[in-house]
Amino acid sequence: MISTTRFALAVCLLLFLCTSRLAGAEIAEPLGELIRQTCIDCHDGESAEGGLDLVSLAFTLDDRELRDRWIPIHDRIHAGEMPPDPTMLSDPDRQTMLKALNDAIARADRADVITNGRGPLRRLTREEYEQNLRDVLKLPLLDIRDMLPEDRESDRFNKTATALDMSRVQLAAYLDAAEAALQQARADGPKPPQVTKYRAVGTKLFTPKNTYGGREAMFFAKDNKAVGAKELEALKDDSTLELALFRSAHWPYFGYPRGFVAKLPGEFRVRFSARAVLQTEGYQLQSATAPVPMTFRARKPSGPDVSGDVRATGGIMDIQPKPAVYETTVRLLPTETFEYSLLGLPVPLARNVNGGPPTYRYPPFPEGGQPGVAFQWLEVEGPLPPESWPPPSHQVLFDDFGPEVTSENLTEDARRLLRRFVHLAAREPVPEEALVRFEQLIQRRLEQGSPFPEAMLAGYKAFLCSSHFLYLREPSDPATGNLDQYAIASRLSHFLTSTRPDPTLMELAAAGKLRDADTLCRETDRLIDSPGFDRFVQNFTDYWLDLRNIRRDEPDIRLHPEYRFDDYLIESMERETRTFFAAMIRDNFPSSVLVDADFVYANDRLARHYRLKPLSGSQMQKVVLPDDSPYGGLLAQAAIMKVTANGTSTSPVIRGAWIMERLIGQPPPPPPKSVPAVEPDIRGAKTIRELLALHTKSESCAGCHARFDPVGLALENFDILGGWRTRYRGIEQGESVTGIDRAGHDFAYTLAEPIDASGQLLSGLRFRDIHDLKTVLASNPRQLARNLLHQFTLYATGTPVRFSDRAEIESILDACESDGYRVRDLIHSLVQSRIFLGKDGCR
Repeated sequence: MISTTRFALAVCLLLFLCTSRLAGAEIAEPLGELIRQTCIDCHDGESAEGGLDLVSLAFTLDDRELRDRWIPIHDRIHAGEMPPDPTMLSDPDRQTMLKALNDAIARADRADVITNGRGPLRRLTREEYEQNLRDVLKLPLLDIRDMLPEDRESDRFNKTATALDMSRVQLAAYLDAAEAALQQARADGPKPPQVTKYRAVGTKLFTPKNTYGGREAMFFAKDNKAVGAKELEALKDDSTLELALFRSAHWPYFGYPRGFVAKLPGEFRVRFSARAVLQTEGYQLQSATAPVPMTFRARKPSGPDVSGDVRATGGIMDIQPKPAVYETTVRLLPTETFEYSLLGLPVPLARNVNGGPPTYRYPPFPEGGQPGVAFQWLEVEGPLPPESWPPPSHQVLFDDFGPEVTSENLTEDARRLLRRFVHLAAREPVPEEALVRFEQLIQRRLEQGSPFPEAMLAGYKAFLCSSHFLYLREPSDPATGNLDQYAIASRLSHFLTSTRPDPTLMELAAAGKLRDADTLCRETDRLIDSPGFDRFVQNFTDYWLDLRNIRRDEPDIRLHPEYRFDDYLIESMERETRTFFAAMIRDNFPSSVLVDADFVYANDRLARHYRLKPLSGSQMQKVVLPDDSPYGGLLAQAAIMKVTANGTSTSPVIRGAWIMERLIGQPPPPPPKSVPAVEPDIRGAKTIRELLALHTKSESCAGCHARFDPVGLALENFDILGGWRTRYRGIEQGESVTGIDRAGHDFAYTLAEPIDASGQLLSGLRFRDIHDLKTVLASNPRQLARNLLHQFTLYATGTPVRFSDRAEIESILDACESDGYRVRDLIHSLVQSRIFLGKDGCR
C-alpha cells in the first residue's frame, strides 16, 4: 500500500514534470521552480517512490484519459490531504498549484464539451421505456419492464449514459416488449370483455380449508361472539355472519373469498363492508379504539403447484371501528384471486413441540384486546371495461378503423397511419428519410402477404425500437432551432416525471419557448406539482438511497424477534423516506434537512417505532419531534438504517462510508481487496469498537477509516431497522431476555455491552452522540447542497458533473446561499444552467 507521504511526493513530482514540455504541454513558472525545490530530490523518472511510474504520465489534458488522472491529484491537494505534512507546502504555494491545475484542466475539459458535448446519447432505462409506452399507447397498466434486461449502474444510478449500452440480446428483448405492448393495445374482439360479478356473504367470505394459524387468527362471529363449527353450517349463508381476521397475510397461509378467480386480466372493483374490532377472551368481539390498516394481495389460489408469487394491490385502507363500505380497485392476472392482507398484526406459524404434530400458538394479546377486522360482505366486479370500444389504445394504432381493421387502399392507409403514429409517439420531428424506411418495411410485409394490421404493427414496432424512440439527445446549439427545444423538453420531462413530454411541453418546444427563463421556471414547477413527479421520487430514491433494496435482508429472528414478519413496519419506513424526500423539493426545505430536522413523517406504526405519541391511521403525517428525540432528517430515518445494515448487525464502517458518500458527498476510497471486512461478534463478547480497533491497527487503514468510522459510530444507537437501543444484543453473554414473538414462537437473546456513540471526526471535532454529530454536519450546508446538485445533475443529464461544470455548480450554490440552499431552488437553478440546457443556457 502506498503511504500518504509517498503519494504527496509523487504529486509533487507530477507537478514538476508539468514544468517541462510533455507531449507539447507546459506549465509556466513560478510553479516549476516551486516544484523543483520541494519534490525533485525524492523523485526522478527511474526511482519514483511509492511504486508510481510518473515519468510516463503526460500533461496532455486534451486526452480525456490523462485528464481524468490529473483531476484526483487536483482534488486531494484542494482538500488539504496532500501533502500530509502542512509544512511541506505553504498556503500561498498551495493556491498557486491549484490555480495552475484548475485553469488547465477546466480549459481542456470545456473545449472537449464544446466539441463533443457533455456526454453521449442516453438510452431510456427500462422504467422510462415502459412509461413512454404507457403514455403513447394509452395503456396506464402496461407491464413490460421485466421483459427487459436490468439496466447497468454507474456512479450509483441506472441512468448514466455510458452504462446504458445496447447489445443484440437487449435489442431482441426490446423488440419482444414492444410487440407485447402493441398486441395489448389492439382491440381483441368486436366487443369489450364480459364483466363478471361476484358477491360473498357468510362463510363464502373465506376459503373453506382453514390454514390461517389457529382459531385466534380467524373465526366467524354472530352478535360479537364466535360461532362453533356445528352452528356455522346452519348459518353459512346468514348475512349477519361476520368474518373476523386477526393476522397479517404470510405465505403459504391463505385467506381469500371462496370461489372467486379472475378469468381475464385487468382491473377489478372490490366493494366490502367491514369494521375494526378487538378480540377479547373467549373469542368475543368489541369495537376497536383505532383503525386497522389493510390491503389486498393478488395471488394464485392455493394448490400443489402454486408458487409464492404474491403482490399487494388496491392500496392501503384504514378500516374504522364503525361499520362502513370501502371500495378499491385491484389488478389481477388470469387464474388469480386476492387475499385479505391486514397490516401490522401477528403471523402465527406452525411449530413442533417435543416432536409432536405442528401446532399454533397465537402471541399474547395486547392490553385491551387483539386488533383485527370483521367483514360483513364483499363484492367484485370486473374486468372493468374501457369507456369506449375500440379502446383509446386501439385508436392510437388504427385511428378510426374499428376492431376489425380492413383497408381498401393499403398503400395510402399505411402511409397515413404510419405518419400519424410516429407523430403521436415521437418526442421530436422525425426526418422524412427515416419515415420512408419504416414505410418500406410495412410495404414489404404487405407484399409478403401479411394482414394489414400485422404489417402496420411491424412498422410501429420497428419505430419503437429505433434510436428515434430509444434515445435522448443532448440539447445542442440553439441555432439548430426547434430540435434543440425538443431535446430540452425531453430532458426536463424524463428528469422530473420519468416519461415523455406531455402536450404542453411539446407545444412550447414547437414554439421555441423553452430557453425562456420564466417559461422554463413555470414548467419545472408544473411538473414538480404533477402526479408524475411521484415516479421521479421513487426512481431517484431507489438508487440514491438504495430504497429498492429495503427488503433485501430479513431481520435475524435470534437477535431481533420483535421485527419478525413486520412487513408493515418496512413498508412504512420506505414510505416515510419517499414522503420526506418529496417534501424536501415540493415544500422547498433547506438542504440541511438531509442531516437534521425537527420533524418526521410518521404513521401509527412508525410512531411506535420512534417512541412518539400514538398516531391514528396508516397515512404519513408531519409530526414535530420532542427536543430530545434522536430522529429527524434523512440521516436518522429507519429506512436509511435498514439499507445500511445486514439484518443481523450494524456496521459503523458500512454506515459511515454510506452516509459520507450518499448524503455528504465525500466518498471514501475503495477498500483494499486484501483487507477482510469487520465481522460482528453476535455472541456479545466484544463491542464493535474493540473489533474496529483490531481492524485499524495498520496506520494506512486507520487513516482511511478516520474519514467515516466516527460517523458510523455515532449511529450505533440505531439498530438494524432504526429502532433506538442503548445496549448491544447477543446470543450467549449478557443479560437474558425471553418472550414470545409475532409468530407465536419462543425467543431468547442477551443484552450485552452498552453503546458508546461518541467519537472524533477527521477534522478533529469531537462529538458525544447523534445530536452532536447532526450539529457538526448541518454546519456545512453548502457541502450538503453541493452533493444534492451532483446527484441531480447525473440523474437529469446522464453524465456526472464534469470538471468544467464545477464553476457553474459553485455559481448555483452562491445564488442559493442566502436562503439556506433550498432544494426546489437548487433544481430550478440546475434546470436553467448550461449544464442542463447546453451551450447557451437560458435567454
